[in-house]
Amino acid sequence: MNKLIKINENDNVAIALEPLKKGYTEQGITLLDDIPFGHKVLLKDLNAGETIIKYSNPIGHLSCDVKAGSHIHEHNLKTNLGDKMNYTFSGENEFQTEKTDLTFNGYVRDDGTVGIRNEIWIISTVGCINNTVRTLEKIGQNEFSDGIDGVFGYTHPYGCSQMGEDQENTRKILASLVNHPNAGGVLVVSLGCENTNVNTLKTYIGDIDENRVKFLVTQDCNDELEDGRRLLKELHTYVKKFNRTPVSLERLIIGFKCGGSDAFSGITANALCGRITERLTRIGASAILTEVPEMFGAEHLLMKRAENRETFEKTVRMINDYKTYFENHNQVCYENPSPGNHDGGLTTLEEKSLGCIQKGGQAVVTDVLDYGEKCKKAGLNLLTGSGNDIVSTTNLTASGAHMIIFTTGRGTPLGAPVPTLKISSNSRLAVKKKNWIDFNAGELLNGGDFSVLCDNLLDLIISVASGKKTRNEENGCREISIFKDGVIM
Repeated sequence: MNKLIKINENDNVAIALEPLKKGYTEQGITLLDDIPFGHKVLLKDLNAGETIIKYSNPIGHLSCDVKAGSHIHEHNLKTNLGDKMNYTFSGENEFQTEKTDLTFNGYVRDDGTVGIRNEIWIISTVGCINNTVRTLEKIGQNEFSDGIDGVFGYTHPYGCSQMGEDQENTRKILASLVNHPNAGGVLVVSLGCENTNVNTLKTYIGDIDENRVKFLVTQDCNDELEDGRRLLKELHTYVKKFNRTPVSLERLIIGFKCGGSDAFSGITANALCGRITERLTRIGASAILTEVPEMFGAEHLLMKRAENRETFEKTVRMINDYKTYFENHNQVCYENPSPGNHDGGLTTLEEKSLGCIQKGGQAVVTDVLDYGEKCKKAGLNLLTGSGNDIVSTTNLTASGAHMIIFTTGRGTPLGAPVPTLKISSNSRLAVKKKNWIDFNAGELLNGGDFSVLCDNLLDLIISVASGKKTRNEENGCREISIFKDGVIM
C-alpha cells in the first residue's frame, strides 16, 4: 500500500499517510527529510517564488529553492493571500431539484415548522441569571424530562452593557434560539433591568405562541425557582403532546463546520460532506456553510457556483466585509491556521480554506446569510460568521440548522444546542476518541469505498434526525457563544 497520496493529478505535493523517515522511496521520490503524518512532500524540484499546488489550486509559494522529496511546511512555504480583491461574475448556475421518497421521523410544530428533537430549552437573556438557569435546568431534568427529549439550559455572559451591533447580535441570536423548532417549548429567563429585557426581546422573536414560549422575570418574583418550576411544568405538558411522524428529507437543514483540521480533512471528512451536500440539496434540502475566514483563498470557487449575479455580489460583500473587520482591528486576514492545524500538516490559510470548502461539494450557492439570519432557501447557503468552533456552531443553530456535521482531524467534545455529529478525517482519531467521534471518514485512506461511505453517512444523518443521539448529546456537551466585536459599558 502506498504511503504517499497525491490528491489531484495537477498537484506538485503528496501527503504522508503515516510518519515517514528520510530515505524512504516511493513513486520515484526519495525523501530528503523526515515527514510527519499528514504533512506535504515536494514531488519535483522547484525554485524560490514558484507555486505549490494542492487540490489543483495554489496554496502558496516557496520562499527558497527546494528539491523533490523535501518536507514542505512553514519553513519554506508562504501564503499568496493579501487584502481585498476584485472578483468577476462568471455566469449563472441553474439550481434544480428532484423529488425524493426519503424521509426522517421528525416533529411537526403547530406553526408548520419541523424539528428533529422535542426538548425544552431554558434561555438566559443576561449573564446575571446564569446560575438561576442552571438550577432550573436541574429541576427540569429531574422533574420534567419524561416523554420528551430533555430539558437544557443555555447561558452566556452578555445581554447588558452592550452597544450597537454587539447588542443587536445578542438579541438576534437569542431570538433565533427561542424560535428553533428543535425546542418544543422554551422558558426565557430574565433578570428584569438588562438591556435585552423580555419586552425588548419579544420584538425580535416575533409572533409568540404562549403555549410554547414562557417568560420568567426574576426581579418580579418572590421565589423565581418556584415560579420557574410552575412554568416548566406547563411547558412539559405542552411538549409531551408532540410525536415523531414521517417528514420528507427535503425539510432538513444541515449546518457544516470543521474544527481542528488536518491535512486529510479536505480529502476524507470534508469531501464526504461535500457529497452529502450535493445529494441533500439535489432533493431540495438546505445546507449551510460558514467560517468566512476559512473561505479566504478559496472564495473564487464558491463565487463560480453562485446561482445568479445577486448571490455572487452578496458573496463578494461577505468576503470583503469580513476582511474589513480584520483591517479595522489592525490584523492581517491570512494568518488563520491554528497550532493544531499546523501540527496536522496545514501550512497556509488557502490550503486550509481549499479543504474547508470541500464540505460544500459542487452544490449551487443559492443564498448568502447575515450573522444569525434564518435559512430560507434550499441549496447551499453561505453564512456570515467566524471560524471559532462554538461561535460558529451557535451561529449555525440560530440560522435554523437541525443538526451540525462537524468534521475534525484533531478531535473535540464540543456540542451545540442541536445534535453535533462528529466525523473524523483519520482512523487514528476515530480509534483514540471513540467517545467523541460518530463516524470515521478515515476509512477512505484505508481503501474504503467513497460511495458506500457516503451512503452510510446519509443513513446516519437520517437516523440522527429521527432520534439517534450523537456523542455530544450522550456526553452532555451543549453550549452557546455569541460573537462580540464592540464596547462593554
